[in-house]
Amino acid sequence: VLNEKKLQEVDSLWKEFETPEKANKIVKLKHFEKFQDTTEALAASTALVEGKLSKNLKKILKKIVAKDAHEQLAVADAKLGGVIKEKLNLSCIHSPMVTELMRGIRSQIEGLITGLPSREMAAMCLGLAHSLSRYKLKFSPDKVDTMIIQAISLLDDLDKELNNYIMRCREWYGWHFPELGKIVTDNLAYCKCVRKVGDRSNFASSDVSDILPEEIEEDVKAAAEISMGTEVSEEDISNIIHLCDQVIEISEYRTQLYDYLKNRMMAIAPNLTVMVGELVGARLIAHAGSLLNLAKHPASTVQLLGAEKALFRALKTKRDTPKFGLIYHASLVGQSNAKNKGKISRMLAAKTALTIRYDALGENTSAEMGAENRLKVETRLRLLEERGIRRISGTGKALAKTDKYQNKSEVKVFDPSGDSTLPVVSKKRKIQEVDEQDTEVPVKAKKFKAEMK
Repeated sequence: VLNEKKLQEVDSLWKEFETPEKANKIVKLKHFEKFQDTTEALAASTALVEGKLSKNLKKILKKIVAKDAHEQLAVADAKLGGVIKEKLNLSCIHSPMVTELMRGIRSQIEGLITGLPSREMAAMCLGLAHSLSRYKLKFSPDKVDTMIIQAISLLDDLDKELNNYIMRCREWYGWHFPELGKIVTDNLAYCKCVRKVGDRSNFASSDVSDILPEEIEEDVKAAAEISMGTEVSEEDISNIIHLCDQVIEISEYRTQLYDYLKNRMMAIAPNLTVMVGELVGARLIAHAGSLLNLAKHPASTVQLLGAEKALFRALKTKRDTPKFGLIYHASLVGQSNAKNKGKISRMLAAKTALTIRYDALGENTSAEMGAENRLKVETRLRLLEERGIRRISGTGKALAKTDKYQNKSEVKVFDPSGDSTLPVVSKKRKIQEVDEQDTEVPVKAKKFKAEMK
């Protein structure tokens, strides 16, 4: 800065930058070290936007410090000033005066810097604007998880539309040939048959062997001859064929979109894809908003993503909380029985949380970690399914030999005595029998005493 007194008048400072001549009287820009090309300058400006110091900028600041340590450095961003003070111990100033000064320099940058083509200046400004926008939007060009979110949302929408179109096509053509819907269960094959043949009377002379197997083709031709459907006009058939064309085109596009989603998931989150599959992984990323947001969630939250309504309803009514959300559709949870689904989903969520953080924050792009964790979960699942019981004594490695349990059911006979309303006869002995026994016992005792004497 050549004239510091002019900077004190903040309100009228913009007048000093109306022309390049006036601006050169206040500010003089020095080239301490020139960048080799526009790309290097753009990299340095991007580093400034993110609050980092590039190597060239550090060299420039060190030269300023070596020249005069008492000078203050005017910084447009307070955070960047804090980084400079921390790294280089150089006092920085940030105030409204500095903001107006930077604004004036930007307006007359082409007049202050000599020997810089306007084309390169425009390219650098555009690159800086793009890098600033990416930083504000938290957008990383390396890991574009926004594409995954849009793809999985579109895939779900296509599935809904396909179901509606196919249902409408079956009902519409069912008035003309109702038996075809029961014979041909595959939706895509049904639409291809309708598009190729049209009227049911053409089935006898048409060849649909490339669409249907021979047995089903014979059943369709036999049913077409004795069909109880109504007759329709050619205009109706043409509209139904147009609908079938739409179904086939959407099905082909859905297959193409699924392949694209699979490739993007393997490129951005390979370990997550190995653990839970590309569809479940993409839905988890879409539900969290981004891969980085998903990496910040703990394993318990990953386990219950997608079941928030059931969770809060259970907490409100003080009932059992849900055991799984979107992770329920993973193949490992589907392989386990109903008793072990909760344990497997908890363990799978713990391992999945590790793989998500590795994909989001790690630099390595291999899927080895996901394969190892999946193997651990599969081993645990196998042990739970086999109910492995270990020996306490011995080596402790061999499984205990247990006999196979067989359920022995006991057949119980119904006791009809409880159904009778007659009084029950007591089982007391008669008085005569009791008297006879009483008289006999003392006689035997006397004889025994006499013999002993």
